[in-house]
Amino acid sequence: MQYRILLLGEEYDKVREIEITTSCPECRGDHLVRDYERAEVVCEDCGLVLDQMIIDEGPEWRAFDSEQRESRERAGPPSTIMAHDKGLSTSIGWRNKDAYGRQIPHKSRAQIYRLRKWQHRIRTSKSGERSLAQGLTEINTMASKMGLPRHVRESAAVLYRKASMKNLVRGRSIDEVVAATLYASCRQCGVPRTLDEIASKSNVDRKSIGRTYRTLVRELTLKLLPQSPRDYIARFCNRLELDMEVQRKAKEILDKVEKDELASGVAPSGVAAATIYISAILCNKPCTQKEVAEVAGVTEVTIRNRYKRISVAIGMAK
Repeated sequence: MQYRILLLGEEYDKVREIEITTSCPECRGDHLVRDYERAEVVCEDCGLVLDQMIIDEGPEWRAFDSEQRESRERAGPPSTIMAHDKGLSTSIGWRNKDAYGRQIPHKSRAQIYRLRKWQHRIRTSKSGERSLAQGLTEINTMASKMGLPRHVRESAAVLYRKASMKNLVRGRSIDEVVAATLYASCRQCGVPRTLDEIASKSNVDRKSIGRTYRTLVRELTLKLLPQSPRDYIARFCNRLELDMEVQRKAKEILDKVEKDELASGVAPSGVAAATIYISAILCNKPCTQKEVAEVAGVTEVTIRNRYKRISVAIGMAK
């Protein structure tokens, strides 16, 4: 693995490009240290100087707490896809402090409040911008409720922007499109969530989310792979507090199930739940069908039906 950086030579009008590897070419050690006082890259193991005259890209000032850091920074946060304007517009903070960290006098706070209010209105002056800002905010809120990672939220924000550009939001509720984009982004990023889990955190029913999701897939030409029961094994076992032995056994059973094509045409969450139920019994760590059904979001009848088919396939005694 190599990194390419640009360094200035002795003459400022000449720029030379070098490559710095992650290991020392002399001793093959990987303990490389950037000494900014001497502007060198040094190997801690053998002392070899790999490069010199490097540039310190950090700030020239020091900060000893968060308030000093915020007051001395001269640039805003990086652009983000989670903001409707990608975070590139000016924002007036809600703290009543000036650029030096001092409290704003009471006689000026009313004026600052009006400036802040009108600046917020100008950022979302058009109806499309207001709808986009509301949708992205709802994506962040709903993803926080479900505990989804950041890359899933950003993927959902990209899908929502595409849907907004194609006028797919018009005529539908924002909550409906947000839930559908989150479900699609979960499948894109390999973080599977069932429609029932999405609907439980949203104000929209499962049927409407599925209908909007199919529209997004068709209009945005999304290429999503079908869900596999294997994606749910680890999460369901963790929620049931089952150890790795049960997970390994469940994956072994699932290999046999997929080989015999017993998981075709049925919900993957139901197959995963039945597989976990069987593996827990075989590992002498049984759990009830009701507990597994509550975690997987399926009924006990579904688990019993899948249990009968899988137990016959693996030769398990009834």
